[in-house]
Amino acid sequence: MKVLGLSGSHRHGNTEQMVKAALDVLKEKGFEVEYVSLADLDIKYCTDCGACKNAFTCSQKDDVMALLARMREADAIIAGSPTYFAGVSGRLKSFFDRTLPLRRQGMMLKDKVGAALAVGGSRNGGQELVVSQIHSWMLLHEMMVVGDRKTAHFGGICVGRSLGDALKDEVGMETVKNTALKVAEALGRLG
Repeated sequence: MKVLGLSGSHRHGNTEQMVKAALDVLKEKGFEVEYVSLADLDIKYCTDCGACKNAFTCSQKDDVMALLARMREADAIIAGSPTYFAGVSGRLKSFFDRTLPLRRQGMMLKDKVGAALAVGGSRNGGQELVVSQIHSWMLLHEMMVVGDRKTAHFGGICVGRSLGDALKDEVGMETVKNTALKVAEALGRLG
């Protein structure tokens, strides 16, 4: 089974490190993993042109359709974002808007396992709101959303301002690892 990890950050930093740490746990459990940084992709805004109403396509010419095809092939998706004013990054929100072809053309993410990770500059700095936004996107695609296990949180939540801070946040990294374990558990039940 395959797990796709998405970093919704504009740069390569703490969000990337969290997503990769979650994928490492899943790889150790025997899952095939793939990492994608949205920072490396050309992602234009959705213009609500309607092209995806009749076919799995988009009028925008960028990297999104190729990523949507990869998402369609995954069994689980872990999405991570930095916290910007108690919300997901603009890059991740723009990408979420562009996933409409997956929904309109047969609910292609339906019943896939989904989990969320967030990092912010301070403890209780809006990360749970970011996780909630990611969960809402997943629920609209009829995904099966999981939080973490043992630590009773919504998903992986770390504190970090400078590069590497999230990895030093022992409490937060425990929630990241437990979220990955919950993804593995859910996939095991589906397998």
